[in-house]
This record gives sequence, C-alpha cells and structure tokens, in this order.
Amino acid sequence: MSFDILAIGGAHIDRRGRLFGETKPGSSNPGQWFEEAGGGVFNAASNLSRLGHRVRLVAPRGGDAAGQTVADAAERAGLDDCPVVFLDRATPSYTAILERDGNLVIALADMALYDMFSARRLRARSTRDSLDIARHVLCDANLPGPTIAALADEATQRGIGLSAIAISPAKVLRLREALPRIDHLFLNVAEAESLTGKTAVQPEDWPSLLRLAGLRGGSVTSGGRIAIAFDETSAAAIEPAPVTQIADVTGAGDAFAAGFLNARLAGGDLCGALRQATATASITLASLHATEENLTPQRLETQLALVPRARFLP
Repeated sequence: MSFDILAIGGAHIDRRGRLFGETKPGSSNPGQWFEEAGGGVFNAASNLSRLGHRVRLVAPRGGDAAGQTVADAAERAGLDDCPVVFLDRATPSYTAILERDGNLVIALADMALYDMFSARRLRARSTRDSLDIARHVLCDANLPGPTIAALADEATQRGIGLSAIAISPAKVLRLREALPRIDHLFLNVAEAESLTGKTAVQPEDWPSLLRLAGLRGGSVTSGGRIAIAFDETSAAAIEPAPVTQIADVTGAGDAFAAGFLNARLAGGDLCGALRQATATASITLASLHATEENLTPQRLETQLALVPRARFLP
C-alpha cells in the first residue's frame, strides 16, 4: 500500500482557554477551557485525510493518557498512525489563552519531547519503509534542525517532494539548512521575517526575499490580508474576502497548508492552490476545532465559490 503523504512532526495535546470578556492582564479572567489533539503536522494531515488523501502519521508522543488521546483522534481522522512512543515521557502540549474574538493572547509550548526525535530515528526500518511508499512528505519545525535536514536528504534521494510548516518565528530557523531541498514552506509574515532577517516593503516582495534565503517555493500569509505563493518559475497572490465570524484562529494556517497541498498534488497551479488553501482556512476559522471534522471535498468545493480569484504576479 502506498501513501499520498507521509506526515512527520507535531502531534500533541492542544489546550485553549477562551476568555468571555475583555482581556484584563494581571487579573483573573472568566473563561472556558477546551482540549483536543493538535500540532502543525497533525492538523494538516487530518485535513488532508478528510479531503480524500491516504496519509501516514509519524510523530513522537509519550506513553501517557494524552498520547492515547492523540492516537484516538488520529484514528477518527482516518490517519495511518505510526507513533514513536517514549513510554517514560509526557506527550507534548500547547496551551493557549484566546481573546473572545479568537485571537491569541499568549501561549505556552511544552515540546521538549520533540527534541528526542533525532536524525537517527529516520533510519528505523518502519520510517524508511514509509518513505519508500510515500508520494510526498510533510514535516514541521517542531522537529530538531538536524532531523529536518536528514529528512530533506532522504526525500531528495528518493525523488519525492517535501513540504514544511514553519510553526513559529523561533522554530522556523531550524529549517535553514534544509531550505534548498524544501519544495514548499508555509509561513506567516512574522516567520518569513525571522527566516530572512528582512521586512518586505510590500507582500509581493516575499518571493524574491525568500529565494535569496535559499527557498525554492513557499507561501506567506498575513491573517485575513493578502497571501503570496511562489515556486521556482512563478508567483501568485490572493486577497481573501473578509471573514465576518471567527470562532477560533487555531489551526487556520495548518488548514491553509492542507488546502494548498490538496490542489498541488492534483496538478493545480499556484492560483488554484491559493484559492483552495484560502477556502480550507476559512472553513477552519469558522470552527471551534483546530480541524473541522465535517470537512469534505464537497464542502471545500462549496466554500471555493466564496473565494475571490487569485492572480499571477509579473
């Protein structure tokens, strides 16, 4: 059996506290806690599975109840789950406080276990076998830099594509060594600025700045504003329609990545991929979950009717 996508990276517990009123720093704020499985690669992989792709997930986790929560969620999403379990360790977690409009106030990432997923783990028979039958690899910057570089080497040797999710301005720096071997990197503006050390005068400048940094292809999002995507030969832009009701911003960037890859794996061009990415992110923004459990190819097609046209850049 082959897989459309081998997803390697973050799959952990995602805890979010939503405030009921205006944020009051330094004091107790009424609100409510919500917990589910999450992580950049986990969220994107779950969306891709719901869009009809065969996806295998390889991710470190602990031998605890939280690890079982992630395993159960992977099964519900239709993922082929192949975890790397550290029985005496705790499963990583991400804890965020959100304003009542869904925007982030502050977050705490307890991700030390990911540092134990060293490059030698890629030499395990099960991982090598997974790479042999994958059409495309998706990773995220939760992994250590040397592991990402080794994964990029493995993908290059096998002639399969590699995409990556930047995760954060701090973690995107782990991708530097692998940049020339990454086919597409998903970033937001803050992550692009961290990676390049530069600020784009206008969004259309990002393709040239990121190419100078060594990247062959990527996309840069800026919340609800213009998004840019480029590959080795072209670049495109889209200006999303305003999203009037945002339930939660968590997972929107990962959904963008899933929608983009869904289109590209089907042979779509940059403009089509940007539209699908925007539509998938919009569906997730309207959901209280980091991945929308009712995402289907049919629902994505319906949402696409509300997405404006993308344009190629000169």
